[in-house]
Amino acid sequence: MEQQYPMVSYAQLSKATNNFSRSNLIGQGSFGSVYKGIFYENEMIVAVKVINLKQKGASRSFAAECDALRSIRHRNLIKIITICSSIDHNGDDFKALVYEYMESGSLEEWLHQSNDQLGNCTLSLIQRLNISIDVASAIEYLHHHCQPPIVHGDLKPSNVLLDQDMVAHVGDFGLARILSDQPLGTAPRTESSSIGIKGTVGYVAPEYGTGSRVSMPGDVYSF
Repeated sequence: MEQQYPMVSYAQLSKATNNFSRSNLIGQGSFGSVYKGIFYENEMIVAVKVINLKQKGASRSFAAECDALRSIRHRNLIKIITICSSIDHNGDDFKALVYEYMESGSLEEWLHQSNDQLGNCTLSLIQRLNISIDVASAIEYLHHHCQPPIVHGDLKPSNVLLDQDMVAHVGDFGLARILSDQPLGTAPRTESSSIGIKGTVGYVAPEYGTGSRVSMPGDVYSF
C-alpha cells in the first residue's frame, strides 16, 4: 500500500498549496474545495481536494470516493495519487484526496466561458467528438468492466477534466455507488437505497428526485 499510495501529511499538503491559498483554488463543490499544489521534493504538480467535513454527508462522500477509486484504472478516469486522513494545525479532523493535475481544466470552463474569455479558447468539432468518446469509454468501463459495476452518479461538464493533450478524464466519485450482486434480469441494487435528489439539476436523472435508486441508465441520462 505504501509503495502504491505514498503517505502524505497535512503539513506537506499545506506547504504544497501555499497554505491552501485562494490563489491556488481551482474548483469548488458540494463537499470540498480543490487546490493546485506542487510537491517541491519531486516537482510533481497535483490537485488536492480538501473535504469540508462540516458539510452533512461529506465524510460519506469521502469514503465513497475512496471505495470507488481504489480498484479502478482507465485512461479516461482521473488518476488518484494518494489520500490524507489526519488532523490540521487546529487539531481538527482533516481529509483530502490528491489527484493528478489536469492542465487544461474542466469541460465546463471550455463550454461556458465568461464574456472576457470568449474567443480565447474554443473547442473544434473533432475535439468535442473525442471528448464525448472519452467520457463514453469511461462510463462503459465503470458499468461493464468493473466487478462489481460502479455508477458514477454525478456526471456533468465540471467533472470532466482535460489534460495537456485534451484527453478527457472523468473525476469526482463522491456520489458513486458500487452495485451489489443481483439476479439476472432484476433491477440493480446499491449499497445505499437511494441518493434522493443529490446530483446537479439539469444533469441528474429525473427519477432520482422521486427516490429511485441510482442506476446505469441514470449515468446515461447525464451523459
